[in-house]
Amino acid sequence: MWKFGGLTWKDLGKRVLSEIQEDDVFGRSAQLAYYFLLALFPLLLFLTSVIGLLLGSGTGLRHSLFNYLSQVLPGAAFQLVDSTIYEVSAASSGGKVTFGLLAALWAASNGMGAITQALDVAYNVKETRPWWKQRLTAMGLTLALSVIIISALVLVLYGGRLAHYVAGNYGFGEVFTITWKVLQWPIVLAFMLLAFALIYYLAPDLHEQKWAWVTPGSVVGVGLWLLVSLGFKLYLHFFDSYSKTYGTLGAVIVLMLWLYLTGAAILIGGEVNSEIENAAAKAGDPDAKEKGEKAPSEKDRNGSLQNSRHAAARVLNGGAG
Repeated sequence: MWKFGGLTWKDLGKRVLSEIQEDDVFGRSAQLAYYFLLALFPLLLFLTSVIGLLLGSGTGLRHSLFNYLSQVLPGAAFQLVDSTIYEVSAASSGGKVTFGLLAALWAASNGMGAITQALDVAYNVKETRPWWKQRLTAMGLTLALSVIIISALVLVLYGGRLAHYVAGNYGFGEVFTITWKVLQWPIVLAFMLLAFALIYYLAPDLHEQKWAWVTPGSVVGVGLWLLVSLGFKLYLHFFDSYSKTYGTLGAVIVLMLWLYLTGAAILIGGEVNSEIENAAAKAGDPDAKEKGEKAPSEKDRNGSLQNSRHAAARVLNGGAG
């Protein structure tokens, strides 16, 4: 993947731009924004519920979760999300925890199901998995992303406390503590790259994918997501006309725009991976797949099989001679 299938940066960029138009990435991003809106609140409810059940409500993880969310969400959108989650959490009863968790997980997985359909288009493959397998995959990915998010929060929160403890008891001073505060952001970035890699690996209906911890598509997807999130937030900080124009609906519109940009970043990263693999397959890589294929091409497989048979025959003939 990191050889870009023999393509230069310029050629890869041209191909990705062409596929963005051909696959109507921005139109599909609008569809994803709708599904993301329906899935965002159940996902956050699921996360906060799991944090409360496993680690207790006084750990500070919920505060850390929303603190990091506020770093990428525009201000008006974050206030809307924060107030909604607080109201729903306050109104929920403890006797419905199990049912509420399952319902939240089911609803949150709808967003992952929408990503699956969009990435199938990016790879030009037809979805052949039965509906129950698609749903299980979407729920499994949602659970995996939840584990990644909670793990990152635990590592950052308790890692900071551990850094303070080590610095205080072993005389490392403030340098050690400051170093940890700097390192927590690369750690969060690594968890984000892992989340994107899982999405690109499991969501599309592809067979025999080769696992990679970091792919060019995941780097592009995460980079674009951070860039557009922070850029959009900065723009609204100076030119927030949505609240003036739309009143109370302004926060909803801002949230939808952010979800739209998030969907576009995910799909563009998928297009990057798809184009690299397509180019590698056409260059003769037997482990790569051309667009529309769900496994390495039969031509390559048959060629490899024939070569193996010829080699075996030569060995036998030589032994007989």
